[in-house]
Order: sequence, then C-alpha cells, then structure tokens
Amino acid sequence: MPQPEIVAIGEPMLELNAEEEGPLSEATRFLVGWGGDTSNFCIAASRAGGNAGYLTRLGEDEFGESFLALWQREGIDTRQVLRDPRAYTAAYFISRRGRQHFFTYFRRDSAASRMRPEFLPSAYIAQARLLHASGISQAISTGACDAVFAAIGIARSAGRLVSYDPNFRPKLWPLERARAVIHETCRLADLVFPSLDEARLLTGLDDAEEIAHFYLGLGPKVVALKMGAEGSLVATAEGLERHPPFRVESIDMSGAGDTFDGAFVTAFLEGKSPSACARFANAAAALTTTGLGCVRPIPRREAIEDLMRRQPSA
Repeated sequence: MPQPEIVAIGEPMLELNAEEEGPLSEATRFLVGWGGDTSNFCIAASRAGGNAGYLTRLGEDEFGESFLALWQREGIDTRQVLRDPRAYTAAYFISRRGRQHFFTYFRRDSAASRMRPEFLPSAYIAQARLLHASGISQAISTGACDAVFAAIGIARSAGRLVSYDPNFRPKLWPLERARAVIHETCRLADLVFPSLDEARLLTGLDDAEEIAHFYLGLGPKVVALKMGAEGSLVATAEGLERHPPFRVESIDMSGAGDTFDGAFVTAFLEGKSPSACARFANAAAALTTTGLGCVRPIPRREAIEDLMRRQPSA
C-alpha cells in the first residue's frame, strides 16, 4: 500500500446505537457500528476521495478485529495500528429521545489511551502531506496528549500541514486544561475546525464572526467554524465567508462534524479554495445526518457531488 497523504491519530470506539427512541428497556435493540472522531474522519476522507492512514492502538479483542476489517474495507492504511494485549478497545452506547442523544462511554485505560510519543512512526508522519488530530485524541490520557504534540512536531518539522478539531468534551477534562491545550494546538495547526457550541465554551465569546477571528488570530491559515443547521463560516486572511447548509431529512447528527473535517481536508489537498472546500464539506456533513450511526451514513464522493448539483444555491 502506498504512503497515505493524510494521517490521523486518535481513539476508535465501537458504537452501539439504540434503534428505537425513548427509555431503555429489555426490548431495546442496538445497532453495532464504529465511532471515534479520528476514525470517522479517516473514513470520511477516504469515501470523499482521499487517501488516509491511521495511528492508534487497539486491544487484542473482537472489537479491535472489527475495526481492522472496517478500515481495510474502506481502503485506510492500518500498517501503523498496534495491538495491545494488556488493554481493550473502547466502546460507547447511544440512546435517543427525539433529537437529544445520550452517550455512555467505556474508555478508561483503553488501548488507545496508552499511546505515548515513543509509539509514533516518525518517517510515516513526515512523509504524509497532512496530519490530523483532535481534542479528544489529547483528552483521553496525558500520554496520548504528549503523543499528539509529538506527532504535530514531527509533521511541522517536515513542512507538512496539520489539521485540528478541538472537539471539546467537558466530561473528559476540565475546561481550563482543555482551553490551554486546545488553544496551544490551534497555534500549531494550519486548518482548524471548531464547532460553534464548543467554541463558545472555550472562548467565552458568543458571536460566530468574533469566534472565527479569535481562532484565526491564533495562527492557522484557515478556520472553518461548524454551525450545524446554520452551515459553516470560513475565515482566512482574505476575510470571512458564510456557507449555508444543504437541506436534507436529518435523523442523527452523530459524526457529522468529523465528516465535515474529512471532506474539507480531502478537497483542500486537491487544491480547492477554502470556499469550495466548505461547500463540499457542508454537503458531506448534511448527508451523514440522514442515517443512524457515525459510519454507515458517511457519503461517498458521488453522493456529495450529486447533492451539490441538486442544491446549487446552498
């Protein structure tokens, strides 16, 4: 397999998603799927036409086997995925009431949380065109946080691009530590993908344009602020540009932000303008919300381009 252009680092998690809405009962059935923001990112990039590889650790268990099979089906390079006989592959459950989602995680001391800087394949990172990481990659353990910063250092020393999604999860770490780590990472990144809600918590600002200017001021070349039903706002040195959402029948928002990131990066590496990347990513993210789970609904390139043709004004 050739060296991938895109390399991501983070934690995959097996997903069990309740089929029916409402309180859990003995009759509740769960759909088995796959999650973890950087794994979702790799799959989204691959389906959008990119060439991705993944850096992580899996347990020597059936959950880990299912991830390896998934990534191989999706054409994702798994040569640098390590198996840990002393730890397990993380998992989470999703239950739903209307549009509200409830998540229960089993990830403490997972195999991925045992990542350390010495785990990193330096040449593999240095030869990629872009490295992607997230705040979750950093929040799962101190060692994993150190590994992310070390990976970014390798990429930057090699003159490679770095993309970053803050993906702030308050249950994983305190706001003050998260703010310090996330904003320092934004200073090291070229492309930053915050969501509006998390950015309001991290910055203390409310207005979307002020938030976009704040993150652009930290140093990245492009900030793509994800605003859900309001679309996205892209900030570069040339100014700000809003991109309206595509109209679809949404039933599950899981993984939409990760799909946005993967599609945006893929288009960016193809030489498209930030504006064109945002429109492509908006379409991909919208389609992801039309099915249950993180992975199943992630669209392939043909579906993304078809939606863009059908809704040229979005």
